[in-house]
Amino acid sequence: MDCPRCHTPLAPANINTDRFERCPSCGAHVRADLFPAAFSAGKKTETAEKVIDGSGSGCFYHPDKKAVVHCGSCGRFLCALCDVELSAGEHICFSCLETGKKKKKRVDLEHHRTLYDGIALRLATIPLLIFWFTLITAPVALYMSIRYYRAPGSIIPRTRVRFIAAGILSACQIAGWIAGIYMIAT
Repeated sequence: MDCPRCHTPLAPANINTDRFERCPSCGAHVRADLFPAAFSAGKKTETAEKVIDGSGSGCFYHPDKKAVVHCGSCGRFLCALCDVELSAGEHICFSCLETGKKKKKRVDLEHHRTLYDGIALRLATIPLLIFWFTLITAPVALYMSIRYYRAPGSIIPRTRVRFIAAGILSACQIAGWIAGIYMIAT
């Protein structure tokens, strides 16, 4: 597997991890997930048993191999080579996995994430055009900046500068409202 930016081969330790790794050459954040049967460096790969006596079911893709699970989406029987286990413990075939990516119909496959940093920054800046809205949006933006600061960001790594900018802007707006109310009251 190569880095998509610089095409340098990735180390086997950087493949099939649950997190983004840095490319050793260009430093890009990369997450490389390979089909289990295609990746065997450093790990013992699954081997599928042959169907000998005909008492068991055969794999849909490899009829001579013994099926160990069925696909949770289409119901096809799968051998140990064709089984893709999702994080929720669900088993799926690679055909349904690809179909789900293209059609975006599977709920458990992550297609996008809510970018709370952008929402918090917009809540802090856009209402400045109509000042009275800041009475509502500034506390909401401050809450979102604090609450979602540690939440998973974009699928592509981004910095937390937007959270910091939204927090500072909304704190200034709240301080302005407090100062304004104090000056009117005195």
